[in-house]
Amino acid sequence: MDFSIKTIDAKSTSSAYKAIKTACIIAGVFENKKLSAVAVNLDQQGQIVAALKSGDISGKAGSSLLLRNVGDVAAERVLLVGLGTEAKTVTEKSFQQAVQAAARNLAGLGANDAVLVLPAVEGRDVAWAIRTTVIAFRESIFRTDELKSKKDTSSSGVKKLAIAVNASDATVAKTALAQSIALANGMDLTKELGNLPPNVCTPTYLATTAKKIAADYGMATEILDRKQIQALKMGSFLSVSNGTVEPPKFIVLKHQGGKAKDAPVVLVGKGITFDSGGISLKPGAGMDEMKYDMGGAASVIGTMRAVGEMKLKLNVYAIIPTCENMPSGSATRPGDIVTSMSGQTIEVLNTDAEGRLILCDALTYAERFKPAAVVDVATLTGACVTSLGHHNSGLFTRHDDAHDKLAAELLAAGKQTGDTAWRMPIEEAYNEQLKSNFADMANIGGPAGGSITAACFLERFTKQYTWAHLDIAGTAWKSGAAKGSTGRPVPLLTTFLINRAA
Repeated sequence: MDFSIKTIDAKSTSSAYKAIKTACIIAGVFENKKLSAVAVNLDQQGQIVAALKSGDISGKAGSSLLLRNVGDVAAERVLLVGLGTEAKTVTEKSFQQAVQAAARNLAGLGANDAVLVLPAVEGRDVAWAIRTTVIAFRESIFRTDELKSKKDTSSSGVKKLAIAVNASDATVAKTALAQSIALANGMDLTKELGNLPPNVCTPTYLATTAKKIAADYGMATEILDRKQIQALKMGSFLSVSNGTVEPPKFIVLKHQGGKAKDAPVVLVGKGITFDSGGISLKPGAGMDEMKYDMGGAASVIGTMRAVGEMKLKLNVYAIIPTCENMPSGSATRPGDIVTSMSGQTIEVLNTDAEGRLILCDALTYAERFKPAAVVDVATLTGACVTSLGHHNSGLFTRHDDAHDKLAAELLAAGKQTGDTAWRMPIEEAYNEQLKSNFADMANIGGPAGGSITAACFLERFTKQYTWAHLDIAGTAWKSGAAKGSTGRPVPLLTTFLINRAA
């Protein structure tokens, strides 16, 4: 779908909206038979009021009604969408439900173009409204039928959507639109990678994808193979790949958008392209969803694509350790002790706690870039799903001024986009659970506070820089009838970086 900005000088004439020539204009109505200002402008002959009075549309958030040949309106159709209870401004949820309803309706219209004209949202600027609209419409047309011999049936629908804004907001709106499209493209890539089966989306496939992004957007890339990883003494990372024939890859991708000497923001993404649990084998039911255990890597790659398309004026590096976790005669066993790149030794008590074993070496590798901040992203623990469900990603950082500031930036970016996170504790008391009689630490701390002890494990490898950890086990994908990658937390990460660049 093509998006554009249409500027309206609404103060110059009362007929600004009814004069718009388009196949469909989208306007809001409220409960209690109230019209938005735009709907009033369109309703010169009372047809919209009549539709409300008749009960054809309730005005509840997400309700809709399509009208044709509305008198004195240049548009061929008027699509009314409900905005809920009338107020001075619209709530975020009501706006989101309205644009989702518009997207559903436009997907089935025999029209080529449409113009969306909805009122302001309480506490949100025009950039937020544009981003929300673009993501909703792109979500409505996203398909997961790439590997089907017969593609899913889809109607042609509207191909062009113009988002109407006041003329005074034109410059901000055009910038916001470009960023929103780049963000949506990054989310789509993340979803595509996540949804691919593990026999297609291997570590090598992720490396090839990173190379393509580097080529398309002028980034530098480095792909390390097993011998190079061995030379770096990443014994912890390699221990996870011991049981599989798929070669591991260590991906580094660099967007040099800032000044040469500026310290980069480093994103680290967990890339377990299939997680069987290894010798600590997972239950069979639902194991197919362990193809999503590379959700952190996919979201980092999607974010880098968005950053490249935006030409963001910030140095952003991505580090992606990627491999499979499989059982075999050569697989790492519970009780094995491995040596990480940092020199710290780890007793592997459970081979299904493998994400932290590949991330710790990547976090040590990040030291060489002298980063401004490091954010690792991982589908790390089922315990995080138990704690936060599927609404918030878990955010973990140390508790001091620098880390509190980083946490505040990430939380704010999440609130801006609706891709929310919730801060969880990291305290010395939890480290007691990681003690080992035979190594510097164990790789698990027991079931109590499992997401916290996992973060405490990672924290031991991040002493040289400001760091945050996002556990996205509950937010990276959906199960059941709606099974599929969500594209999260690309909106949070991308907005965090946009804010940093600004």
